[in-house]
Amino acid sequence: MRKIERALISVYDKTGIVEFARGLAALQVEILATGSTSKLLSASGIPVRDVADYTGFPEILDGRVKTLHPRIAGGLLAIRSNPEHMRQVEQNRIQMIDLVCVNLYPFAETIRKEGVSFEEVIENIDIGGPSMIRAAAKNFQDVAVLTSPEDYDAVLEALKSGIGVLDREMLFSLSRKAFLCTARYDAQVAHHLSTVGTSDGGSFPTNLFMDFEKISDLRYGENPHQKAAFYRWGGRRPFGLAASRQLQGKELSYNNIVDVEAALELVREFEEPACCVIKHTNPCGTASAATLKEAYVKAYEADSVSAFGSVIGFNRKVDAATANELSKLFVEAVVAPEEVVANDPGAEVVADQHEVVRDRAPPRVDRVALEIAVLDRQDHLNHLALLYLRRCRSPCRRVELLDRLVHHRRLGRLAPVALQVRHFLD
Repeated sequence: MRKIERALISVYDKTGIVEFARGLAALQVEILATGSTSKLLSASGIPVRDVADYTGFPEILDGRVKTLHPRIAGGLLAIRSNPEHMRQVEQNRIQMIDLVCVNLYPFAETIRKEGVSFEEVIENIDIGGPSMIRAAAKNFQDVAVLTSPEDYDAVLEALKSGIGVLDREMLFSLSRKAFLCTARYDAQVAHHLSTVGTSDGGSFPTNLFMDFEKISDLRYGENPHQKAAFYRWGGRRPFGLAASRQLQGKELSYNNIVDVEAALELVREFEEPACCVIKHTNPCGTASAATLKEAYVKAYEADSVSAFGSVIGFNRKVDAATANELSKLFVEAVVAPEEVVANDPGAEVVADQHEVVRDRAPPRVDRVALEIAVLDRQDHLNHLALLYLRRCRSPCRRVELLDRLVHHRRLGRLAPVALQVRHFLD
């Protein structure tokens, strides 16, 4: 890549943009900018040239057309090492644009607004921004593209150390981020529009767009010869197990993660103090009680043999009494909504012997082979549970517990769960 001499900046989110532009100006980079970005930079004392002045064409249609112009597209897409490209841009008096800094209209934030109109949603679909991002990202070997304030400092430092030149590794990394940005943005638009005018209010859109980011590679998969990785939902705040913090112990395995997720889903069904014991995704014991310790003891006694080496889930902070009782048993992991406080006498008991993670609300998407099943959370009583209930003479409270247990059992393993639950209830 040649030295960066000209940058185009057009951002909705102005976070850090003044400092970034000031850093570019200090490196003798000419700055082009649009609308409010141009006004902000100019007011901050940074030399800036308005895009309309560069293109020779005014901003029109209430700002819908600002950067859709051959002098912009040509300056981004021309391959500098291609003589024919360079001949054509010179013939058409197109100047090279070496860096693009763009972020998009806040579509996701707009659709979350209470009472937002359809017209406002449509107006917050960015057109020029994605076009510039994709053009620059496609021509990454010649153009740097920034779509997030998180990259401003790193790019400025690299420009300073590289005397105005970015290496190919950074350029390609920025390009990948850019395509992820536009893909995620388009998915948000397509997903939302597919819910408009549907009979079910958009609960189950025609097309479901899913985006995941890798958290880490795992030691192995369901079996030692398999590989596995752990992902979280992309483009949003982490939640569920992906937002948890492991306090102590070895890295969680694939099977640990599956069991911990099952434990989280199950204990979240209860408002009163509750505990569940999970072994290979089977709820070996589940109980609720007035105290967390009592709930744990009941859940453990439902199947004390299977509890060895299990995963334990709680829906309350683990107190000292529960932690002391729990320390008598070897388990793979313990999951609770809050860690034990540092000055709690039971803190060292849990931290010394178990892996503890923090819980935030997980999603409800189940995988079925290479496809997925998206379930209505309220729909959790199935025919197998009904078959069992016909034979069960337990009070209604126990029937409710059974309902929850069967809901949280993996497809194909429901009958053994019913037997275990029956042993506990009777």
